[in-house]
Amino acid sequence: MATTAKIAKDNKTPKFKCRHRNRCWRCGRPRGFLSKYGICRLCFRQLALNGEIPGVTKSSW
Repeated sequence: MATTAKIAKDNKTPKFKCRHRNRCWRCGRPRGFLSKYGICRLCFRQLALNGEIPGVTKSSW
């Protein structure tokens, strides 16, 4: 997971707008970010299986 230094660095406003990095608000992971929910894929899966994200169900066919 992300170190506190990297999270603190991302909280600052970047010198250039294109340098902004999306991070998960729960764990700080920069990759696998789902912009609709603001979390990474791992946290999304965990919250969805616990039923904490409304409207998301596990698919089966």
